[in-house]
Amino acid sequence: MSNKVIIIGSGIAGIATSIRLACQGYDVSVFEKNEHPGGKLSSFTLGDYRFDFGPSLFTMPHFVDELFTLAGENPRDHFQYKRKEIGCKYYWEDGVRLNAYGDNNRFLEEVDNTLGVPKHQLQNYLEQAQKKYNRTVSIFLEKSLHKLDTYLNKTTVKGILHLFSYELETTLHKVNTRRLQEPHLVQFYDRFATYNGSNPYQTPGMMTLIQHLEQHYGTFVPEKGMVDVTNSLVALAKRKGVQFHLNTAVEEIVIERQLATGIRVNGTIRKADVVVSNMDVVPTYRHLMPTQKAPEKSLQQERSSSAVIFYWGIDRSFPDLDLHNIFFSDNYQAEFDAIFRDKTLFDDPTVYVNITSKDVHGDAPAGKENWFVMVNAPHDTGQDWDALSKTLKKQVLDKLNRNLTVDLANHIEEEWVLTPPLIADKTASFTGALYGAASNNRMAAFLRHPNFSRHISGLYFCGGSVHPGGGIPLCLLSAKIVADLVKTA
Repeated sequence: MSNKVIIIGSGIAGIATSIRLACQGYDVSVFEKNEHPGGKLSSFTLGDYRFDFGPSLFTMPHFVDELFTLAGENPRDHFQYKRKEIGCKYYWEDGVRLNAYGDNNRFLEEVDNTLGVPKHQLQNYLEQAQKKYNRTVSIFLEKSLHKLDTYLNKTTVKGILHLFSYELETTLHKVNTRRLQEPHLVQFYDRFATYNGSNPYQTPGMMTLIQHLEQHYGTFVPEKGMVDVTNSLVALAKRKGVQFHLNTAVEEIVIERQLATGIRVNGTIRKADVVVSNMDVVPTYRHLMPTQKAPEKSLQQERSSSAVIFYWGIDRSFPDLDLHNIFFSDNYQAEFDAIFRDKTLFDDPTVYVNITSKDVHGDAPAGKENWFVMVNAPHDTGQDWDALSKTLKKQVLDKLNRNLTVDLANHIEEEWVLTPPLIADKTASFTGALYGAASNNRMAAFLRHPNFSRHISGLYFCGGSVHPGGGIPLCLLSAKIVADLVKTA
């Protein structure tokens, strides 16, 4: 059996892969260019306020718990979280307000009472989403799409026989419009396309399965903030013998006769039997393997959306807001046209406000709040982000002021602004795209880069830029796929 494994990058997928391979008996080392592990899943402070840097939504926590169980530990001894009663609060410009309750019956009642959509209509929609998920999870999420044996079992055959029901030939928006009709609820469910950086007016109707995941599994918050996902798993990895090398940028993946034999760091070759890249797949090829033939069809796919994020320390509290809050654009299609077609920001953006101090003790001083204010943006193609973000700040403040009846600018004590070029610089995400490739066509899942190299033995890939996609749950699944591939190689 191969013994020594090197993992490039300590994003959540790299950390999870290190744990799984260490549990399989491998000698694992992780190399990270930054001074801290976690990639996007890290944190920082501004004055007296603590902020999670990146992913703010925590769902399907059993994927994290599974890593502790795999290592023979009780997850509750090391990582604590709670389920939210309200997953998110939604605000529209016409005054409609909707609470997305975690309890399914309560949510159905909320939609019926607020939007006039009968319970049975929405329940049917969610049941159809669940069927899609159950029929496709073993094909699209839990195994490599690019290995023949994935398709040689009864579950996969059954899933393929239901291919017509996946609504690949239409868009998420058209499915939502046909089945839900009520415009607020259509926009509500169109938003789920942004969970993997895609456009609801282009991404296929199959994407309704994402709705099932959040409604079925619920929304959670880690007791110590999102960064505790990273911290607790890094601690677990170290207990299993994984070595972390921080502030250590990998310069090259060493390839000898189409075999990955190690890496070069600080001019020194570090040998390995297996190399796993948790780095974005595009710079992995362009910078770490520039002489190797790259899979251009995969690498040149349309990029996902990025974001502009305002981190604000607010000197007062807002009791009506919760952990997750959405303030919708009045013209959703125009907003996505601006992002994906025109590669710019829309002048009436949808604004997401995440306030972890609602649930995480110490994230803000008493009576104050830490606001993570995010607007979906195009990936970086050379736009003037300083000018765009200054204009955007005014638009965001105007929207929040209207909806909350406040002059918010007078309450901002601390501020930092994150733009797509900064995301690219800090996380090596190509062009600042948060999820690698977008899923704006029906073949996107098959075009996404596989978790292994077709031409270089001993080389594997995990993380949001490869199969099965971006977001914490899918990154954790990519780690499982890689560990299984290495084990059976």
